[in-house]
Amino acid sequence: MTRHGYMPLGGDNPPRSIYYDQGKFGRLFPSLPAFAMDSPKLREALKEIGKQGGIMDPKDDLDDPIGLITNPAKNVDNPNNPNLTAGNTFLGQFLDHDMTFDPTSSLERQQDPETIANFRTPVLELDNLYGSGPNVSPYLYDQSSEGGGIKFLVELIPGSDAVSRDGKLRFDLPRNSQNVALIGDPRNDENLIVSQLHLAFLKFHNAVVDHVKSKTGWTHPGEVFAEAQRLVRWHYQWIIVHEFLPAIVGNKTLERVLTKGRKFYNWRNLPFIPVEFSVAAYRFGHSQVRPSYRANFGPKPDNSGEFIALIFDDGKHTSPNPDAADPNDLRGGKRAARRFIDWQTFFDFGDKRVRPNKKIDTKLSSVLFDLPGIPGAEPQSLAQRNLLRHLTFSVPSGQRVAKAMSEDILSPEDLADLKPYQLETRTPLWFYILREADVLGKDGRHLGPVGGRIVAEVFIGLLEGDRLSYLRQDPEWKPTLSNTGTFTMVDLLKFAGVVTNL
Repeated sequence: MTRHGYMPLGGDNPPRSIYYDQGKFGRLFPSLPAFAMDSPKLREALKEIGKQGGIMDPKDDLDDPIGLITNPAKNVDNPNNPNLTAGNTFLGQFLDHDMTFDPTSSLERQQDPETIANFRTPVLELDNLYGSGPNVSPYLYDQSSEGGGIKFLVELIPGSDAVSRDGKLRFDLPRNSQNVALIGDPRNDENLIVSQLHLAFLKFHNAVVDHVKSKTGWTHPGEVFAEAQRLVRWHYQWIIVHEFLPAIVGNKTLERVLTKGRKFYNWRNLPFIPVEFSVAAYRFGHSQVRPSYRANFGPKPDNSGEFIALIFDDGKHTSPNPDAADPNDLRGGKRAARRFIDWQTFFDFGDKRVRPNKKIDTKLSSVLFDLPGIPGAEPQSLAQRNLLRHLTFSVPSGQRVAKAMSEDILSPEDLADLKPYQLETRTPLWFYILREADVLGKDGRHLGPVGGRIVAEVFIGLLEGDRLSYLRQDPEWKPTLSNTGTFTMVDLLKFAGVVTNL
């Protein structure tokens, strides 16, 4: 894969994007300099900003995972987002894993994004689900007579506690003898929630296969699979455009991109992944993660068997043995009777049990400052890791990007907590976008103008760059798997049959 030259747009403005072949990372603003010159002093400053107990840590009471959900007083320094439900966080994680996969990047060395291959095809086609298809990735598919080699393989969770109150059996991802999930992207087993979301998409595809057979009468496996895959992809893309993006970037920003077109994200042949998006703007979701979640209500009518836990626990709080087969946190890679999701907590089914995620701001839940599974020599804090990536990829400051986009620039007073580090006027783009959402994004309910525009343009651009997407093939298409003319995550989960009547 070779780089194509960029085409200057004239005047004193920087080129708005640089053109790359498929599978590459690139830049929206290639002529903008890095926010600061790399140095040991700067690295220490970024580590100080993102450290456990630092200015980005709300100091949640991790000894009380239930209270973090039920007690408003414990959310004052890490406020909830009334506009977004808890499930949006993990849908966003799932989308990220569909777009990008770079196992080669390092926090310790500078890297030119032109030299880094993206091992995930940069289109929204669910290759993290389908792999390379039934012929090349047969281990993902059910080879029994019922599955026909075109349905995904799923497995029952053993144990009486894994049966819902209405008698439905609970399922898990297929796993090998060492509990490694047999899926198209191992990152979709990082935590229980995204793992079960991946399972929901597997079962959604399986239900659509049955739907296609019933509606068409087709019997040829290849024809049935191709039509089911198209329907799954298009309904998934519809959810992105009509549910996920409006909630994340705001209706006005999305409408401007859809009606007036993209200004900053352009390419010559095929889409690429901009570092301003992957390293900064799309990491807004880290600020939305709750410290704890109610995974499910358990099998008993009085909720006595419900499973509430921290998303991650290193063993210092409620999980005495995080390496156990069934630890007291929501990490992935485990199978046990209680490790399933009741989606009424995560998406709004109208029964008033849904929970919000966190506001988009510069506070990350305290569990994310001590991540499990990271070698001891590396930063354990997600905030530190995100900030150090700005040096790795020479990402420009938020102020320079805002100026290049002709958007209002946050004042030094808006970033006064960075003054001790001399970064209030040359702020790492990720931190800037989080603070912009807090200041200009309706009090952190959605992204502000810079972050929102970058996210909206990249998502819409990826769909417009995919010749098989519904936006390219049939922009006037409407969902066909519901009777309402629209389709939401609630509709998908119901169609997939993963929602129980509690």
